[in-house]
Amino acid sequence: MKLEEPILQVALDFLDLERAIKVAEEAVEGGADWIEAGTPLIKSEGLNAVRALRQRFPNHVIVADMKTMDAGRAEVESAAKAGANIIDVLGAASDATVKECVEAANNYGAQIIVDLIEVGDPVDRARSAEAAGADYIAVHTAIDMQMRGGDPFERLKVVANSVHIPVAVAGGINSETAAQAVKNGADIVIVGGAIIKSKDARAAAAEIKKAMLTGQAVKTELYKRVGLEEVRDILAKVSTPNISDAMHRSGELEGIFPISPGLKLVGPALTVRSYPGDWAKPVEAIDLAQEGEVIVIDAGGMGPALWGELATHSCLQKKVAGVVIDGAIRDTVEIRSLGFPAFSRLITPTAGEPKGFGEINVAVKVGGKRIFPGDWLVGDDDGVVVIPRDKVVEVANRAMDVLEKENRLRGEIEEGSTLSQVAYLEKWEKQH
Repeated sequence: MKLEEPILQVALDFLDLERAIKVAEEAVEGGADWIEAGTPLIKSEGLNAVRALRQRFPNHVIVADMKTMDAGRAEVESAAKAGANIIDVLGAASDATVKECVEAANNYGAQIIVDLIEVGDPVDRARSAEAAGADYIAVHTAIDMQMRGGDPFERLKVVANSVHIPVAVAGGINSETAAQAVKNGADIVIVGGAIIKSKDARAAAAEIKKAMLTGQAVKTELYKRVGLEEVRDILAKVSTPNISDAMHRSGELEGIFPISPGLKLVGPALTVRSYPGDWAKPVEAIDLAQEGEVIVIDAGGMGPALWGELATHSCLQKKVAGVVIDGAIRDTVEIRSLGFPAFSRLITPTAGEPKGFGEINVAVKVGGKRIFPGDWLVGDDDGVVVIPRDKVVEVANRAMDVLEKENRLRGEIEEGSTLSQVAYLEKWEKQH
């Protein structure tokens, strides 16, 4: 049977139990109904995480996101004995495993939720899980799929209409989309990042719960995962350190620095290969540039200058987003006054000559990195990073995830902690 009122489930997808309990306390104060020991938490802390949550929240439903794929009876028994009310089994598991989970849950007074993450035919699997005795179905967009712009509601409505048991939805839900989730058939709204990465998890949970109950979205600038058409806006919000972290600490154009502090550069690359000081092809590239593109020039990392004030004026006329030069630039005072994002390896007063050597829209090497036409560049006071064009959506979303997680850590530090404490450094130091 469907639930009378939608349930807000907070997913504690942490590696550290201490932080998980602290955030759970805030989320419960804000109106979270069910508490989930997320898969990362269980893998990091074991079923002691479930035991600790049960001890701290004796009257709340505790969900163990075991993502069971095999050995269903043993995993369900251990989670139930640890204090879990509901245990998660993967829909991709065999029918035998799902039935074993259901039987074990019945033996220990627990319930089973079948997670349809990455299941090919969600309706067929939802119906078969219901027939096997599952208590709940979860329509789940994987985190890695969210980073590529996956839609958490794409399958929800059709699945909700195909079964009689309550349906949960998970995958990038926030205060703007929680009401939509309920309207599309969700009985249980599972929220991770939009609560657990917030400085104030209590307020975040309260906003989401309000949206669920009233059907009215609450606007947020965070916890959104976007597609290609919104990539520029996201990259404008995040920093180059955020992006570097999202790319596993890579992407930096070494030795390339901003001419003007405080300016942000974002856009796809129009590439130019030139010879040192030969400014013919760089200037010709301005005529070919589209609005919002970044001109990226490989000049061998040497002077004399192949860019200056007049080239910058031309870019402003074409609404070019900026220039990145592995070579030399001049007229920096004038370029700063124009507010044009320019990044270069060298500054020199000496200009080169327009000889016409080189090529436009070819692969170039700038700052030690291979850059292809259409790759995305982001620059700020810390330098420039390049993002391969086929990964820009994923990297932008992951960079926003980094920013959101740092917001939580910053909030904990502001409460009187320190970085070493909020990062649990001693706990995670390599053991010899």
